[in-house]
Amino acid sequence: MYRSTLKTTRSDVRSLVRDAQELFLEAAATTGEKAEDLRERGLELLDAALSKAQDVQAAAIETSKEIAATTDEYVQENPWRAIAISAGIGLLVGLVISRR
Repeated sequence: MYRSTLKTTRSDVRSLVRDAQELFLEAAATTGEKAEDLRERGLELLDAALSKAQDVQAAAIETSKEIAATTDEYVQENPWRAIAISAGIGLLVGLVISRR
């Protein structure tokens, strides 16, 4: 669920930034009131992209807090299992590194 939301938001932000860039290029080529309108629309699109990026950041922070809490709870309930898992992962990483 989080991955699909992240992908959707990422594509939305890219689209908004691309649209804003196009508007700014068009505004640079024109003058007068139309150029000002295009600049304002471009700034609105950039603000929307920033807002979406901040929403994704907040969701990522919230998810990481949940994962950390779950991990802490698991380690508190199963300390020896956590030590064994950590040692096993360390051994595997050590073997991979030593093969290089």
